[in-house]
Amino acid sequence: MHKYYHIYYFIDKFNIKELLNINIKINLIYRNFKSSNYLNEVLKIKKFCKKKKFKFFLANNIKIAKMLDLDGLYLPSFNKKLKYSNLNLKKGFKIIGSAHNVNEIKIKEKQNCEYIFLSPLFKTNKHKHYLNIIKFNLISNATKIKIVCLGGINSSNLKKINLTKSKGIAAISWIKKNGLNKNLGRF
Repeated sequence: MHKYYHIYYFIDKFNIKELLNINIKINLIYRNFKSSNYLNEVLKIKKFCKKKKFKFFLANNIKIAKMLDLDGLYLPSFNKKLKYSNLNLKKGFKIIGSAHNVNEIKIKEKQNCEYIFLSPLFKTNKHKHYLNIIKFNLISNATKIKIVCLGGINSSNLKKINLTKSKGIAAISWIKKNGLNKNLGRF
């Protein structure tokens, strides 16, 4: 039996050629805290996502996400502010966030996240330590919020995600390298 997953793709710039390789509905997360052309990039991505029917989440900027009527907000693990609990948000606006351990999961719960990205699941170049399947599932038990796996996902370990309690996958380099096809949402 196949599981169906929500797919999240992190981008740091609007690259039309890269995004046109995606053949399935996904959720884009734009996280670029250093761009000098930030608002213009966000507007281009919003227009592209509307045309392709992708969901669009903006990292760490609730003011612009609300102002531009985006689909939601992504809170990185380093964002520990608890000011997201009593916001007046439109129906369907989602707050999602990432965590690396149980303490950060508890913070994301207080921030009213609907999905928590738990990372890194597999070994990556960026992180020396990773969770693995067993530790990932044990930490996932600490919350009732839906968990998304992130970190080190590639073609060779994709089927191992079926062993997790994950409701989705999030990736950066693997999607950039391989693009996405219609079969990726289920495996």
